[in-house]
Amino acid sequence: MDTENKFSHGAMDGVENRRAKEGRAWRISFFLLRVMALVLTLAACIVLGVNKQSTVAQIQAVDGLPPLRVPVTAKWHYLSAFVFFVVSNAIACAYAAVSLLLSFSRKKSLVPITIILDLLAVALLFSGNGAALAVGVLGYKGNSHVRWNKVCNVFGRFCNQVAAAIALSLVGSIVFVLLVMLAALRLHKKSK
Repeated sequence: MDTENKFSHGAMDGVENRRAKEGRAWRISFFLLRVMALVLTLAACIVLGVNKQSTVAQIQAVDGLPPLRVPVTAKWHYLSAFVFFVVSNAIACAYAAVSLLLSFSRKKSLVPITIILDLLAVALLFSGNGAALAVGVLGYKGNSHVRWNKVCNVFGRFCNQVAAAIALSLVGSIVFVLLVMLAALRLHKKSK
């Protein structure tokens, strides 16, 4: 009888150790993903938020006369899509920082709220990325149907920084998607 109790008790210890290791692995992966989300969205905010380029453009006013040299400046806050992009990344970054702090508390009641807020961050980031990308494509290619000229040939550095910020934000969005997927997977495994 005593050997059966020792065997069943030893098996229970092994299961508890495995569960503790799995729980630790989940917490570490969530922590690292939240840090990545914070860093990527913060970097996207900074890269686009400091984006400004001034140049001198030549404008042909009248045929036969020399072109006029006009100083022009491109700033991120001149376009509402870029403003929305910076604000959406700032909100996602602030949420990532708060959720990172809340991840240290092990309250089970925070899990569904965190999943919902992660989904909202995904939606917010993808909408901001889409808006900025649409304006970026117009700046890069122009639109001949409405006679909008491309501007990235004039403001090359500005457009490159916009592209870098969008890429950073897209990776940050994917990290938030991974957080949602991992949380759903963890809830599924716990329900078994």
